[in-house]
Amino acid sequence: MHGLPGLSFRCVKRFSPYFRLKGEDGIMKRYVWGLLLAALLAVTSACGAKNEAPSASGTGASASPSSTASASASADAGANDKHTEYPITVTDATGQSFTFDKAPERIVSTSPAETEMLFALGLNDQVVGVSDYDNYPAEATTKPKVGGVTKPNEEAIVGLTPELVITGISMKEDVVAKFRELKLSVYKTNAKTLDDVMNGILQIGLITDRQAQAEALVDSMKADVQKVKDAVGGLKPEEKKKVYVEFSPGWTVGKGEFMDEIITLAGGENVAGDTEGWNQINEETIVQRNPDVILFTQGVKDDKSGKTLEELIRGRSGWDQIQAIKDNRVIGLDQDLLSRPGPRLTQGLLAVAKAIYPDLVS
Repeated sequence: MHGLPGLSFRCVKRFSPYFRLKGEDGIMKRYVWGLLLAALLAVTSACGAKNEAPSASGTGASASPSSTASASASADAGANDKHTEYPITVTDATGQSFTFDKAPERIVSTSPAETEMLFALGLNDQVVGVSDYDNYPAEATTKPKVGGVTKPNEEAIVGLTPELVITGISMKEDVVAKFRELKLSVYKTNAKTLDDVMNGILQIGLITDRQAQAEALVDSMKADVQKVKDAVGGLKPEEKKKVYVEFSPGWTVGKGEFMDEIITLAGGENVAGDTEGWNQINEETIVQRNPDVILFTQGVKDDKSGKTLEELIRGRSGWDQIQAIKDNRVIGLDQDLLSRPGPRLTQGLLAVAKAIYPDLVS
């Protein structure tokens, strides 16, 4: 789910890198949504990310002891003066190590979330290629395209002579291995939590000598998280709203993915919170659990009927008895903000919190 507004479900299902749905057959073939979100986080405190080189926990990426020491030493001079001291060795989510003698000057991103990170760090000129589905920021749409997020075009990437290729959770291990056989430095992320996302930003900042920018960005994300925590922190257990979220026709999310974490941080109770990962819904179960608020991703349509997600939700048999529908608390959210594990994810958190508690969150 990369949140390209106005795309039909037929398009959306082709490039959803952040959903690892159960089963590769049947409905999975109808919906493989690849960077809104193969994947999205075990519930952790989103304020736990540290202003230091990320460790192997979280994103699965780590800096070598020498690079970590370098980052710590330079911190004494102040964040605005912090620079990466090369060479550094870092490890990505697959356990692959990379050594950089200098900041990469030619970077290809095959993942919309990682593309957003690169641009947010001011690496506009260094980005020489992006996926076909990168739509934010606007400048990203002007960059050369390298194909889809799950299996990009080999020739297109090789032809751009990148020093670094960054990919997201949707690219499978065998595809990563094939690209590495072409002598490409393919750095893969695997963000499962908000902390993972923020640690990934710090890691990319370390690699690209954008540490000060990365720390400032993470600080702003932490401020968003704290704003939400302050707003909903006084809720009593009985005051918390039951929330159902549907990101694709018939699919919701349980524990272990960042979308569930966002609902929890926003003070809601995920009615599918007793499940794991991405799940095909049982319509009767949702009626029984009677959510107070229903959230859905805008711009998604059903492949067969052509109906929007909201039309499907409101039209299901028996769902008119759900409190959220009775109270007209069926709320569409920007799919990119809700499903991309990138720098705008905390904006998605704010949007979710406001949707659940409009009187508490401004």
